[in-house]
Amino acid sequence: MGDCLFCKIVAGEIPSKKIYEDDKVLAFYDISPAAPVHFLVIPKEHISSANELDEKNSNIVSHIFMVINKIVRELNIADSGYRIVNNCGADGGQTVNHLHFHVLGARELKWPPG
Repeated sequence: MGDCLFCKIVAGEIPSKKIYEDDKVLAFYDISPAAPVHFLVIPKEHISSANELDEKNSNIVSHIFMVINKIVRELNIADSGYRIVNNCGADGGQTVNHLHFHVLGARELKWPPG
C-alpha cells in the first residue's frame, strides 16, 4: 500500500526506532508513548486490520505474539506485566489502517482504559 504509514516504515522510507525485525514482522517504539515501555509490532505484509485476517494470513498473529514474548523478556517487563492492544476500526481507535499491536509496560496499567 503506497500511502500506508506502516508500509513506509517497513520499506525504510520513514525512520523508526527498531527493536526487532525478521522476514515477517517489524517491532519499533511508539513515537508518542503512553507508558515507559510502548512499542508496536506489525506484519510486514499489509493487512488493513484484524477484520482482514483469514485462513491464509492468520498465522502472522501467533508469530507476532511469539515476538512480543521475546521482546518483553529482553526489556525486563515480562514478570511485572504488560498490556497488548489491537485497535480495530474507527470506533475501536484504529488510526493507521495496518494491523498492529501496541505493547505497553513498565508501569501499572489501570482498567478500564480510556
